Amino acid sequence: QVQLAESGGGSVQAGTSLRLSCAASGPTLSNYAMGWFRQAPGKEREFVAGISRTSIRTEYVESVQGRFIISRDNAKNSAYLQMNSLKPEDTAVYYCAASTAKTVFAVRFAPSEYTSWGQGTQVTVSS
Repeated sequence: QVQLAESGGGSVQAGTSLRLSCAASGPTLSNYAMGWFRQAPGKEREFVAGISRTSIRTEYVESVQGRFIISRDNAKNSAYLQMNSLKPEDTAVYYCAASTAKTVFAVRFAPSEYTSWGQGTQVTVSS
């Protein structure tokens, strides 16, 4: 079971950027589709972005399309979420997650499809 640890969260002003990192230990990440989720107080955990095993395919929730970029570096066993033009509604705890995937094209959208989760990192965006 891969173990994940997020970093890079913080408190920023609206319109600025943050880059979240997800470092993995254990099995190589190249066997896993990766995803970023977020959860705001009182709300359900929400899919933000997903990336297939070899980065062939990426998917985003509509609210972050064009502002966030998901990427990965399998050689470094890491995944990233570049967040630009941040808005107050992006405030949440952000989690990275890994899902075993047999094909290089698979992207997972539902939290239940992921087997490994990080502890989360807080992102707070003020107006």
